[in-house]
Amino acid sequence: MQTSTQQLNAADIMQVGMGFWPSKVLLTAVNEGLFTQLAKQPLSLTEIKKLFNWNCTNRHAADFLDTLFALKFLNREGIGNNAVYSNTEETDFFLDKDKPSYIGGILEMANNRLFHFWANLDEGLRTGLPQNEIKNGENIFEAIYGSPELLRGFINGMSGVQLGSFVAFAERFDFSKYKTLCDIGGAGGMLSIQVAKNNPHMECTSFDLPPVEPVAKEIIESFDLSDKIKTVSGDFFKNEFPSADIIVMANVLHDWNEEKKCLLINKAYEALPENGVFVVIENIIDNQRNQNVFGLTMSLNMLIETGEGFDFTLNDFSKWTKAAGFKKVDLLPLAGPTSAAIAFK
Repeated sequence: MQTSTQQLNAADIMQVGMGFWPSKVLLTAVNEGLFTQLAKQPLSLTEIKKLFNWNCTNRHAADFLDTLFALKFLNREGIGNNAVYSNTEETDFFLDKDKPSYIGGILEMANNRLFHFWANLDEGLRTGLPQNEIKNGENIFEAIYGSPELLRGFINGMSGVQLGSFVAFAERFDFSKYKTLCDIGGAGGMLSIQVAKNNPHMECTSFDLPPVEPVAKEIIESFDLSDKIKTVSGDFFKNEFPSADIIVMANVLHDWNEEKKCLLINKAYEALPENGVFVVIENIIDNQRNQNVFGLTMSLNMLIETGEGFDFTLNDFSKWTKAAGFKKVDLLPLAGPTSAAIAFK
């Protein structure tokens, strides 16, 4: 039976199709540091324009700020030229750069890198090639790690997008049977920091490429956890993994094709003792591939970033880990779309 046009609604189509409009408003606010300034005190429209040197009209400045108010990212008293803006509880907690709960690093990276690269998603689908700094064939990690500015931005971005899931993992996983943990591709050491904070008996190692180590040490020292967390430099494809009761990879496996994923899983298996645990923290896609939209689009982001990488389901993870020799797998939901896929040796 043909659907009546009166029953059809294009609202969802338009909301998603034009979704880059509100997205860019939020990303710009984060990148400008608006929420950090408003965490100090509420500001008027005129004060905000002067502070950020905006030369647009008052009407356009109000359009920008009122969009954030309509999206519930700002509070507002008054209207128009008389408006005074302040943070909501959420933006004050998560988007003030001066707070340890700041998650805006990933949004800064989205504004400064990913937003532009995603404009070429159609080319990525046609060619199967990355659409970022390595569009001409370079290695993504050599490009990022070779630039101190890109490296720190990447580490801050990864810490921001993963913080909630790291906290949840540190609080929900049962560490009572284990003493040591090694985070492979540990970036700024934030996972080890959360585990050590919540589980004082744990000794942690953060393993990553040599350019990362000074940044990781600096972050770990800022949490006064240098006695509980050590950093080790190496290439996880070329070097053996440090031995530990628990080996973790967070947003690492999805960077690579299936062959390289399985190579890393096998290396984790070899580095673990009997009854050791391999944990992968990712945006695990549901087995029916129809629920975790963030996981599916993150997989598309791997096309943009690496060309060959992809996100995966628990069924995929189970197949790969059992082929390596692991006995069983489990899934621990963490924060939002993120879960810990766990394989037991």
